[in-house]
Amino acid sequence: MLFESRLKMQTRNRSQDIDLKFLQVATAIFCIAGLLLSIYAYHVEVKKEKDENYTAMCDISEHMSCTAAFSSKYGKGFGLLEHIVGKDSILNQPNSVFGIIFYLIFMPLGEIPNLTVSKIMIGLTVLSNLCSVYLAYILMFILYDFCVVCVTTYAVNFFLLICSLFRYKFHSAKLKIEASKKSS
Repeated sequence: MLFESRLKMQTRNRSQDIDLKFLQVATAIFCIAGLLLSIYAYHVEVKKEKDENYTAMCDISEHMSCTAAFSSKYGKGFGLLEHIVGKDSILNQPNSVFGIIFYLIFMPLGEIPNLTVSKIMIGLTVLSNLCSVYLAYILMFILYDFCVVCVTTYAVNFFLLICSLFRYKFHSAKLKIEASKKSS
């Protein structure tokens, strides 16, 4: 009987380790995807600023254009920072720069197996998803545009939120199991 309960516990621990590893890998993959999308967006913005005739691969039609979104007033500082820090402030960067910073910070956090870090990750992904909803609204109802790169980035942010919620659930369940072992 004791052997069976230990075997079940070891199997459960291994499956939890696999679940955590899966979440870490998924988080890393989504971060890499978001990072690549943000780097591409920055590349398109810089090219368009230098060459007015530049057409990006993501410019499919008049109303399906990433350069239209990137070069709009909402493409820098979310259209908000210039009113707070000034148009020429170093903080008023293209949105893609904020994306690059976000994914570079978020990726190593995904490797830290800790409940507090999981809470921080949830906070960061909630913030990134709020930005995504705000920018999606602007894209659809103000710019009347569809940006493939933008929408893909919004999806990446959503999946990072899902991964973060599962990580939190995993770590809080693990703490409860450890607490019940100590009280036994």
